[in-house]
Amino acid sequence: MSEPTVFASRRTLVWRRFRRNRPAMAALALLVLLFVACYAVPPLLPYSYTDLDYYNLQQPPSTTHWFGTNGLGQDLFAQTLRGMQKSMLIGACVAFISTAVAATFGTISGYFGGWRDRGLMWLVDLLLVVPSFILIAIVTPRIRQSGAVITLILLLAAFSWMISSRMVRGLTMSLRDREYVSAARYMGVPSRQIITRHILPNVASILIIDTALNVGIAILAETGLSFLGFGVQPPDVSLGTLIADGTPSATTYPWVFLFPAGVLVLIVLCANLIGDGLRDAVDPGSGSLRRLRGSR
Repeated sequence: MSEPTVFASRRTLVWRRFRRNRPAMAALALLVLLFVACYAVPPLLPYSYTDLDYYNLQQPPSTTHWFGTNGLGQDLFAQTLRGMQKSMLIGACVAFISTAVAATFGTISGYFGGWRDRGLMWLVDLLLVVPSFILIAIVTPRIRQSGAVITLILLLAAFSWMISSRMVRGLTMSLRDREYVSAARYMGVPSRQIITRHILPNVASILIIDTALNVGIAILAETGLSFLGFGVQPPDVSLGTLIADGTPSATTYPWVFLFPAGVLVLIVLCANLIGDGLRDAVDPGSGSLRRLRGSR
């Protein structure tokens, strides 16, 4: 007798397609390596990011200071690792929180409709026209240092979920009239269980892609705010504060600017490549369509 045919699950197929995407796999490996390094390496260094070396001010990269030192004699390698910790932590937290809020509001709005839909979409439209950057810039400097990072995460997440919620709402509206959803409703299954068991699993792939792309967007947003002095505040550092400190001396002491800026570009590039790889794995036709448009 012939062996029974085994069909791969959707998750397995997506993972296989993602593994074939070499740039996305390389970006994933590099991003994981950077994340592990920024937490594992600092305890092994002879210098902390706050230590001052008055005998080595503005020194170029060397065997003692791999990324050189800044105007205060602080080791730029240790500072860059600390900046990576803050920027990557803020970016990941903002991405996960905003995606969770978008999934919650989008499914409620799309599944129930009626006054819930109108109220939530009114809130979305309101937040889209609010000048979020100005509001965050006004609020964050007034928060005490101990809670500044948490406040920054919550504020960035509060203004990052609206577009994603509209997308989830549209997908939910297309799913709520499917046969299996209608059957569950007629059997008396509570709406909460229908949403968690039938709606969310069918939009989970889109939410995963959205989370990966939002990491890069959130890191850039935090970097921009910190660069202007509205994000992470001294004596702590982020990639934005390091880039801001290195900008005035970018031509005379380029390493003070180039290393933090290069790390930022690398992190955002990896996040975007992972997001593109996930999108191509979930929807193989999207990659072919983009390549066709690019060849024209």
